[in-house]
Amino acid sequence: MGFNAVNEAKSEIKEIIMNAMGVLVSKGALPAEPLPAFQVTIPNDSAHGDFSANAALVCAKSLKTNPRALAQQIVDEAVLDGTSFDKLELAGPGFLNFYLGRNWFSGIVRKILALGAEYGKTDLGKGKRVLVEFVSANPTGPMHIGNARGGAIGDCLASLLQTAGYQADREFYINDAGNQVAKFGKSLSLRYMQICSKAGQELIEKYGSDNEKITSEIYSNTQNDDNFAMPDDVYLGQDIIEHAKNYYDINGACLADKPEEERAKALSDYALPLNEQTLETDLLKYRIKYDNWFKESTLHKSGAVNEVIEHLKAGGHTYEQDGALWLKAADLGGEQDFVLVRSNGFPTYIVPDIAYHYNKLVTRGYDKAIDVLGADHHGYVKRMRVCLKAMGIDEKRLDVVMCQMVNLVRDGEVVKLSKRSGKAITLSTLLDEVPIDEARFFFNLRSADTHLDFDLDLAVEESSKNPVFYVQYAHARICRLLEKMAENGVKYDGGEMEFSEEQEIALIRKLAELPELVNEAASEYSPFKMTKYVYELAQVFHKFYDSCSIKDAEELVRTSRLGLCAAVKTVIANVLAMLKIDAPEKM
Repeated sequence: MGFNAVNEAKSEIKEIIMNAMGVLVSKGALPAEPLPAFQVTIPNDSAHGDFSANAALVCAKSLKTNPRALAQQIVDEAVLDGTSFDKLELAGPGFLNFYLGRNWFSGIVRKILALGAEYGKTDLGKGKRVLVEFVSANPTGPMHIGNARGGAIGDCLASLLQTAGYQADREFYINDAGNQVAKFGKSLSLRYMQICSKAGQELIEKYGSDNEKITSEIYSNTQNDDNFAMPDDVYLGQDIIEHAKNYYDINGACLADKPEEERAKALSDYALPLNEQTLETDLLKYRIKYDNWFKESTLHKSGAVNEVIEHLKAGGHTYEQDGALWLKAADLGGEQDFVLVRSNGFPTYIVPDIAYHYNKLVTRGYDKAIDVLGADHHGYVKRMRVCLKAMGIDEKRLDVVMCQMVNLVRDGEVVKLSKRSGKAITLSTLLDEVPIDEARFFFNLRSADTHLDFDLDLAVEESSKNPVFYVQYAHARICRLLEKMAENGVKYDGGEMEFSEEQEIALIRKLAELPELVNEAASEYSPFKMTKYVYELAQVFHKFYDSCSIKDAEELVRTSRLGLCAAVKTVIANVLAMLKIDAPEKM
């Protein structure tokens, strides 16, 4: 599956060189020795050829000859007839520079037009099953900006892997068990009791059914009114108050005289599903649709968490100390041992996470698990790799993409709070301000492991400074051109093509890069390379469009350039589709 002109050209060059060296051996000009692997690359400057090979440089020692002399022998014996190349030159200390024939360039355009939406797809993954787990925000509150970046990167990574021939599934891991849920329940219970209290009832009497004012006043008075004070070990977000008040509106003070544990559980059971639904709704708005939502609680209910503990015990990887169960992490290459089960009998957070990864890689049999995590997870990743090793799983089957922090910037200054609510800006509030296309593109503008300044002003600016607008404008510009020319009876009909101008060749070279770049970006888990590519493609197209006349060109040149424009339109649309960004026909 897939068409990769760059890879095919590299293979063709290797065959030309090996055939030439075979002739030299048969003539006795070279000894019959095993040859080391050599590379074929694309020079930064096209004046040095379309492709360059270092065969003579790396093989000269094995053949006991001078690199430049060997390169000259290869040039003398190389046969280019019937290949994609029409010139081969010796350069420097022994580089072999190959120059493509013009038919290669027209062939690229025809192939792109024939493949359409399939162009860019490769078979790198060969159908291997990969699970990309990303966002996985705690269902105890709304998603923050870090989740927004991780969401865009994880979703685009899954699309990239699918384009590269992997069977990539998307998964959200819901932490609906453990300390954070207990903390959530405690927070709800305290806020509920505040609403049921005399001070809370006075607010209800004062504001009636205006819940926004009630919750806002409770939230704003948390620090300066003992009636609404909260301890340090709870969630203080306004969303907690809203849940407690909504439960009160439905059920009244029915939980006020219940035991704390029962009240916290009832409120948590009410609020968690609502939060989970909000997460899904916000992510769908963000164009992220998961193949599966996996609940941590299912691991506890199924006994998978206890099975991990017993498996590690049976493998001799644990010991007891101070009433707790420890993992012999240091024996497995870890920095130090750590606790699996506390002295109170409750597992630490790492145990259900081990069970979850075991479920991914063993129970469900994915070839690879890819976790997209925040930058504060470095220690966690090292621990998880040690745990997988202890479970008998190849730790290399787990890959992790770390997302660095995001700064929202407006007027050149970092924005920390939402002006509307006074709260930290969430994914939902961001998408109220910034178009979804821009959000997804901007979050993929940089490598995940670098800090990102998200320019809110630039994201809504309709100018060439905005990279999303710039790329979408290129697509719309081509659509309009093709439409207008077709109205005048002029279009590319699949016939002969001819390209000779520098800007035409540069544009086709850029088009030809896509499949190879898909493989590179997929191998490195770097979807940002696709935003970079499509932006550069738009740049090269605009230069071509501004320097190469279409309407007034002679017939063959005109139809050839229309075909080239149609190919560019196809590639822009394909890359934007991979990123789940619109490719408008009009702007």
